[in-house]
Amino acid sequence: MNDQPTILILAGKRDGKLDPLAERAGVSHKCRVPINGKPLLEWVAEAVGPAFPEAKVLISIHDPAVITDLPAVAALQTAGRLVLCEAQAGIVESVEHAIALAGGDAAFPLLITTADNVLAESGYLQGVHRDALASEGDAVVVLATRESIRAAHPDGQRKFYEFSDVAISNCNVFWLRNSKALRATEAFREGGQFAKNRARIAKAFGILNLIRFRLGWWTLDKAFKAISRRFGVRVVPQITPDGAFAIDVDNERTYGVAELLLKARKG
Repeated sequence: MNDQPTILILAGKRDGKLDPLAERAGVSHKCRVPINGKPLLEWVAEAVGPAFPEAKVLISIHDPAVITDLPAVAALQTAGRLVLCEAQAGIVESVEHAIALAGGDAAFPLLITTADNVLAESGYLQGVHRDALASEGDAVVVLATRESIRAAHPDGQRKFYEFSDVAISNCNVFWLRNSKALRATEAFREGGQFAKNRARIAKAFGILNLIRFRLGWWTLDKAFKAISRRFGVRVVPQITPDGAFAIDVDNERTYGVAELLLKARKG
């Protein structure tokens, strides 16, 4: 097992449409939206690059030409570490395409994040990979609790997945041990965004699982065991103590929150 994962940064357009933040900023891709003096993707690439100095970095985007001038991206390209991948019709298809370009099984273990995950830090990503390697999971989903997110900023997130023992939000960081773990990505075949679209929970995880979730019958552990049975791979949660890592740039509100936290944490 490689102690340096392959990194995949998803920077494509959701459903192929121009994001409202990108439209407001006058750019063609959301990942080019400036925040605290740099495009979103630049912050993420700056965290990823030094976290795993020998790792191959894949960036999935609809038009790769629009990011080649970014300093952190150019540095990865100069170092021979960068693979630019054309984003496909959906998230899962984009992941599959990037893996194929990276050599299939040679791409694993694979750490996936998004270009709007601007608060990610090198040490945090290293810890995700280290703990995932030590876990029994085929796939690992990084989460933060409602309490830790509100401690980072009271308006950081407004919607949470509520279980009988904890309320959580995802951190847009996923880890796959091997090609078998790709089965777990099927949950995102319709685009994810489960907190905003509960019908997708039913389609991805089954109507009975949706009912159990809605009635609050599950603990977090039971929910992930059910997900594991659904996809035939061991999917496990990893809880980060720093709720800021669950705050990505998704809309005007979270843009403002992320900008404040970026200034406080990274200058």
